[in-house]
Amino acid sequence: MTLRTLSHAFRLSLALSGAALLAQGAPASVPGSFADNPIVYFLMTDRFVNADPSNDGSYGRRREALPKDDVATFHGGDLKGVTQKLKEGWFKQLGVNAIWITAPYEQIHGWVQGGKAEFKHYAYHGYYALDYTVVDRNLGTPADLKELIDTAHAQGIRVLFDIVMNHPGYLDLQTARELKVDVLFEGSEKATLKNYHNYIDYNSFKFLDWWGRDWVRAGLPGYLDGGRDDLTMQLAFLPDFRTESKDFVKLPKFLKNKPDTRAVDLPNTTVRGYLINWLTDWVRTYGVDGFRCDTVKHVEPEAWAQLKAEGVKALAEWKAAHPANKIDDAPFWMVGEFWGVGPARHKMHSFGFDAMLNFDFQNDEGEFAKPEKLFAGYAKLQAGMPVHMLNYLSSHDTKLFDREKLVVGGAALMLAPGGVQIFYGDETARPAGYEPRTDFQQGTRSDMNWTAPDAKVLAHWRKLGTFRSRHLALAKGVHKQLGSSPYVFSRIDAPSGDCVVVAMGAKGEATIPVAGAFKDGESLRDAYTGRTATVAGGAVKVQAETYVLLERAN
Repeated sequence: MTLRTLSHAFRLSLALSGAALLAQGAPASVPGSFADNPIVYFLMTDRFVNADPSNDGSYGRRREALPKDDVATFHGGDLKGVTQKLKEGWFKQLGVNAIWITAPYEQIHGWVQGGKAEFKHYAYHGYYALDYTVVDRNLGTPADLKELIDTAHAQGIRVLFDIVMNHPGYLDLQTARELKVDVLFEGSEKATLKNYHNYIDYNSFKFLDWWGRDWVRAGLPGYLDGGRDDLTMQLAFLPDFRTESKDFVKLPKFLKNKPDTRAVDLPNTTVRGYLINWLTDWVRTYGVDGFRCDTVKHVEPEAWAQLKAEGVKALAEWKAAHPANKIDDAPFWMVGEFWGVGPARHKMHSFGFDAMLNFDFQNDEGEFAKPEKLFAGYAKLQAGMPVHMLNYLSSHDTKLFDREKLVVGGAALMLAPGGVQIFYGDETARPAGYEPRTDFQQGTRSDMNWTAPDAKVLAHWRKLGTFRSRHLALAKGVHKQLGSSPYVFSRIDAPSGDCVVVAMGAKGEATIPVAGAFKDGESLRDAYTGRTATVAGGAVKVQAETYVLLERAN
């Protein structure tokens, strides 16, 4: 069966199953566009599903025996694993309409000191780029990537890449040996965590055979030093791309000599131009729908605007060439990570970003049980506008949300105005991993708990996620409190006519006010229980199970 036929068959099956549900009194659905109602699932590919053990240990990477030593190695998750879960319907059952995967391009091959020489730190997270033009073999092959994206598109799910334009990776010992960057002392293959840096000749001008002075600031012989401002500093001592430079450059020596690279010299092109060309080539080749951009504050706004413009062009070209494999004609989408940004519209929205990650949300836990202030405040910022904030409970960069409070937290996340980012395992109560004393964030990136998911949490998140996926009013509608005990609110998007009423804290037989949202005589469905009720006297009587999610029944 061809991919075009598969895509058509899948969509037809969805349409037929949808028709069957409508005949049974299924709910009305007004999901809105992706930009109006993004529900993004962020997974670390290496920690999600290991569907192809044959690519484990690529480039000679090794795991460690003890959890405390193994916390930052490659664990085996791959692109095939994501595709497997797509085919099983994992994401559709959560209402997800986009998957954000870690950068799939090739990373440095070896390890560097993690924390304060506490563990071996490999680039499993995708933030230590070596070659932007080829797939990292630990994650799979170009064919694997194509299958993932095509499978997602057939289900109406977008694929976003996590990308970095601020820095490449460190020069680790193994990569230096393999690429013949002659800056190591004899015996470097025997290096340990404690004596790692003793094998590197930091006074050698041979470092110029690496990225080189024209490409990065690195504070090494022949290079410019990192600056003291956000745009020129070396973040975590990483080499800082000179994306502000107007000088035309040629490929770095190591990349020119790398046998498997797809990188070539580009005429009259700056560092920024190369990076944008490399990144958008994934869009033009595979139909990547958008980017989650790392370290936004450390790159010039104009560079992000240029990346967005080129991404829009590249995706339009791919869609024109692959009409059977596209979801729709929506443009390329970008969300940014600008450390500390909250829910308000940010200056970077004027430089290509459709949304920004909202760092405040996970710290508002105190309002989740009684969320009127939070919901009303967010609605004032968001109502009637394309979604500009992406809320999250947990993050690989900050912390995991309290594993004992994921029912209350999940409800707050899924019912809040704005967009949603689900961090893999929040829906299953994935336990934290080992937390190194000098880098506790590594503990947020544990392997997905497929063998022991929390069934109660998962069922709760699925009900909320699929409910949200049907109602753009939750993301951008006008918010109004209708009751305080139990807490009841409506969210209405007048242009589309979409409307929901939600009660939180209702148990047993309960009367839920709906006046102003639904009319007497309308048949409503509680998406949490699947039961229906008819509006009478401006209210409905329901048998409640803490959460009541009211929507029109057809």
